Amino acid sequence: MSELGRFMEAELRSQPEIWQRVLETSTAASALPQDGERIAVIGCGTSWFGAQVFASLREGLGKGETDAFTASEFPIGRRYDRILAISRSGTTSEVAAALDALAGSTPVTSLLGVADSPIGAASTHVVELDFADERSVVQTRFGTSAIMAMRSWLGQHAELEASIADARAVLDGIDEDFTSADETLIDEGLLAAEQYSFLGMGWTWGLANEAALKLRESAQAWTESYSSMEYRHGPIAIAAPGRVSWQFGPAPEGLAAQVEATGARFEQADRDPLADLVRLHAVALMRARRLGVDPDNPRSLTRSVVLEG
Repeated sequence: MSELGRFMEAELRSQPEIWQRVLETSTAASALPQDGERIAVIGCGTSWFGAQVFASLREGLGKGETDAFTASEFPIGRRYDRILAISRSGTTSEVAAALDALAGSTPVTSLLGVADSPIGAASTHVVELDFADERSVVQTRFGTSAIMAMRSWLGQHAELEASIADARAVLDGIDEDFTSADETLIDEGLLAAEQYSFLGMGWTWGLANEAALKLRESAQAWTESYSSMEYRHGPIAIAAPGRVSWQFGPAPEGLAAQVEATGARFEQADRDPLADLVRLHAVALMRARRLGVDPDNPRSLTRSVVLEG
């Protein structure tokens, strides 16, 4: 077993079991966003992209107006019925500052890996996913578990059971130590690409943003992310042989052919998009190890961003 990314390896391998535990965790009804509530979801990095996923899904299902903000850009003066704050550590400075600025004016539900924390203390309700917490700096299972929890709040239980099965199938196709994989899942071209553009529509746009961040953080890869429809309004100019355009979920009609006409690879899978993010996690770990970099301790990053002053 490689020492590089050994925590990330164990954590991403555990995702199907952790997701199942999320679905079996009971949460008080008063802690959950109620139908018709106008809510804002805030977070930073991976948590922000999870917020984007939930906001798109909730609005798309007609459950209520839902905005997603990176915490540093949250409009404090705007009225909401509830704030949903996401943080693995419970210490993220920008999230804590936003809740301090609210000064108790709005109910706050926080989705945390550590409940006994500044963000937990500033919240009206805490949904604790301590069993999904991680040692690796680069998040895998907490971020996906938070998305799993929020999707379950929207009643997507059948879809989530299918997602767990899909994730298990992905991981079953990868060697235990992540040295190789079934080529129908991860082949040399996918591992060795020069550049990756991740694409999504609706809720999967947030997953595309998260995929780009994951591969960039862990393996120092050149990654970008876009709304699938927006990709053709300029960014497709970067598509070329040796590069990958990776679609999460359904693609717009004609997009695959347009990408392939550039010589780039168009990657898309017929599985739940959250489970396909697990496949991206594996690519990130395998590529990082090839380059001799450690996703458990990537350069210039720490497990939680806590700003001085």
